[in-house]
Amino acid sequence: MKAKEIRQSFKDYFEKKGHKIVPSASMVIKDDPTLMFTNAGMNQFKDIILGNVPIKYPRVADSQKCLRVSGKHNDLEEVGHDTYHHTMFEMLGNWSFGDYFKEEAIACAWEYLTEVLRLDKNNLYVTVFEGNPSEKLERDDEAAGYWEKYLPKERILNGSKKDNFWEMGDTGPCGPCSEIHIDLRPKEEKEKIDGLTLINNDHPQVIEIWNLVFMQFNRKADGSLEELPNKVIDTGMGFERLCMAVQGKTSNYDTDVFQPLLREISVITGRSGDLPAEDVARRVIADHIRTIAFSITDGQLPSNAKAGYVIRRILRRAVRYGYTFLGQRRAFLYKLLPALIDSMGDAYPELIAQRELIEKVIKEEEESFLRTLETGIKLLDKKVQEARALRKTVIDGGDAFTLYDTYGFPLDLTELILREEGMNVDRAAFDAEMAKQKDRARNAAAVETDDWISVREGESAFVGYDEISAETQILRYRKVKQKNTEYYQVVLSKTPFYAEMGGQVGDCGRLTDREGKRIAVFDTKRENNLPVHLVKQLPENVTGTFTAEVDTQKRRATECNHTATHLLHEALREVLGTHVEQKGSFVSPDFLRFDFSHFQKLTDEQIRTVEQKVTAKVRGNIALDERRHVPIAEAKKLGAMALFGEKYGEDVRVVRFGSSVELCGGTHAASTGQIGSFRIIGESSIAAGIRRIEAITAEAAENFFYAQQDIIHSVRSMFNNTPDLVLALRKFFDENAGLKKQVETYLKEKLAMLKKQVIETHHQVNGIHLFVLKGLFSAETVKDMAFQIRGEFPEKACFAAATNAENKPLLTLMISDDLVQSGLHAGQIVREAARHIQGGGGGQAHFATAGGKDPDGLSAALDEMISKIK
Repeated sequence: MKAKEIRQSFKDYFEKKGHKIVPSASMVIKDDPTLMFTNAGMNQFKDIILGNVPIKYPRVADSQKCLRVSGKHNDLEEVGHDTYHHTMFEMLGNWSFGDYFKEEAIACAWEYLTEVLRLDKNNLYVTVFEGNPSEKLERDDEAAGYWEKYLPKERILNGSKKDNFWEMGDTGPCGPCSEIHIDLRPKEEKEKIDGLTLINNDHPQVIEIWNLVFMQFNRKADGSLEELPNKVIDTGMGFERLCMAVQGKTSNYDTDVFQPLLREISVITGRSGDLPAEDVARRVIADHIRTIAFSITDGQLPSNAKAGYVIRRILRRAVRYGYTFLGQRRAFLYKLLPALIDSMGDAYPELIAQRELIEKVIKEEEESFLRTLETGIKLLDKKVQEARALRKTVIDGGDAFTLYDTYGFPLDLTELILREEGMNVDRAAFDAEMAKQKDRARNAAAVETDDWISVREGESAFVGYDEISAETQILRYRKVKQKNTEYYQVVLSKTPFYAEMGGQVGDCGRLTDREGKRIAVFDTKRENNLPVHLVKQLPENVTGTFTAEVDTQKRRATECNHTATHLLHEALREVLGTHVEQKGSFVSPDFLRFDFSHFQKLTDEQIRTVEQKVTAKVRGNIALDERRHVPIAEAKKLGAMALFGEKYGEDVRVVRFGSSVELCGGTHAASTGQIGSFRIIGESSIAAGIRRIEAITAEAAENFFYAQQDIIHSVRSMFNNTPDLVLALRKFFDENAGLKKQVETYLKEKLAMLKKQVIETHHQVNGIHLFVLKGLFSAETVKDMAFQIRGEFPEKACFAAATNAENKPLLTLMISDDLVQSGLHAGQIVREAARHIQGGGGGQAHFATAGGKDPDGLSAALDEMISKIK
């Protein structure tokens, strides 16, 4: 069976078993603060498992795109070095929400593997949870009993809590699990070593292929467990590993999932993987190009922050392996996209639809990192030369970390280059710097949450589309600690507060009790699809009734910006073309930000045209046409565009302003006329093929106009309130340019006179021409003179200067090449002399400078430099 057939057979089997087959969710998660990427098939069902949304389908199955490169699930460093770990992989899974449990889950798994796929039963083993006395958890004898229908007892192994007790996080749903392992070794190896001894021992041919999780507990913040009211089956099977087993291979990379990519890598690079390092590099690249391409299609571009930084790291890892082991000095990853589309385009059509964007983003990122590698190599060469001058063979780990952290230069590449130079790096110092950085990041992100305290039963209802205040009660609350700050999360029975989602910030406002006492709500977040209100203190009586009121001024400003975002999107498509698609947005009371696909900088004329089109819609005062609970197919017929990487339910909300039709859950102005004014204040590139527009509306736009007017009035007053300000400025700049030329002529003449004086007053010491400069001179003047003298006296010459400019002392030393060869080093001499001016510096052997804080030490510093030269 081919990979495509295996994937389809799984869906077909579970559909016949009454499961709803759902599409893969986006690999990039946008509205869950606890996750950056989908790392398991259950992520998209988290709200159902937690009981925050009702169960629509009790049985579900799918093939989910997953990414494991950060946090607890991090396989990045194993990728390429073994045959079965990946960054991006597909997870085949089936779920039951309060329907069937262990018996049917085990029966389905066995039937699918042995009867549909016809895997050899004698190669299969299973594990069950062995129990944990400290938590009063017994062995999962129930699961073991069901497995005994299919397997002899000796092939049913006990597994530890680490391997066989699944937990969503520190708190939340959890339960025992049962893993299915397969032994893919040849017959002669099986006869030598019993497969039982190799389970969970990292053998590349004795691997886990399917995990059946039996969620039956909820872990509380104090660590205790309570039974879940609705038990959940959550299974996950690695698609790539399954293909390896079905196709009779011993490596995931030998299956038709990866072979087309590996062949294309060999064609492009001219390397077939004959050497072990080349083979690892090819596997790394084949894995990583999938991750990069799917991340971009799901809306996550490489960047320097959060999820974007993870994707940039993966891309750079692939480039580095190509650079180091396959000799690739130019961008090449983007050339693999056609092979990836041939392999996976049918199952994931978003690859085809966004091919041009993916190629451009990858190519530009590659070229940028290759430039970074060149810069890093130059900086490392400098460190090597400095170490050699000091007769050292070890490069400081702090310097290696700076290369890694600031320039993205990988440590293993640093070590490789140093080995070629007969040197190595202080790994302990590097690791210490890395640990400090991780501690800083961990402390910044650390969040402690107590258990929810339930006040009353009920579900939270959002009424904010229709009301800005509502009578409400508290359903539950909990305390949160973050960055030495304490606050509370509160869930209300009815809320007009919009919880942050889809780029729109959360509402703020207040809760008022019956006695008129107010508590400020400083933000509203969405956690597991639940609106959570953030307050710094709780009401005195949490069981009371309150009036929840949104800050009207901020809400209205946000609504104006959100509606303007929709109008902007439509205008951009009209002006630039239908290739324009939203790639991100941010909507707040103060401004809006809109990221979109486009490959060129917008001209001033295009920006003006976009503004005019939006403003025309504003003047048209088009009323909001809002439709809720519209079937997704019907919404598309209305003209609404579904965005790649966004998660939509079967029913959606459609927001329409005339010809602008979008799927949107945010709040909006009642009519476009409420926007009042619209102005674009910024247009820039944030990644290859992605532009960003920043704009303001309403009062913010008016204030912007006033500020511009004030600037013009102020500048005009400087020119005697001239009626033609542009003409006056042009005349002013022309005069200034003429004066600058005169000044440059005077400075050249002064420098020539000064240089003549320095040459005439120089003296010889031991056959060396020593040129000395003291006084108030700029650094540029001193450097210019040093190189001019070097040009006129190329041998046996030194130029030493101790100068001061604006109370900033500067030491400068230039040494001719023949004296450098005889042992003099300008960088070392300057560095040591700089202590007299409370400073530091250095440079190359022939030229160096040092700045400081104490001008009074200049004479002593100059004397030391001259002494060392003598």
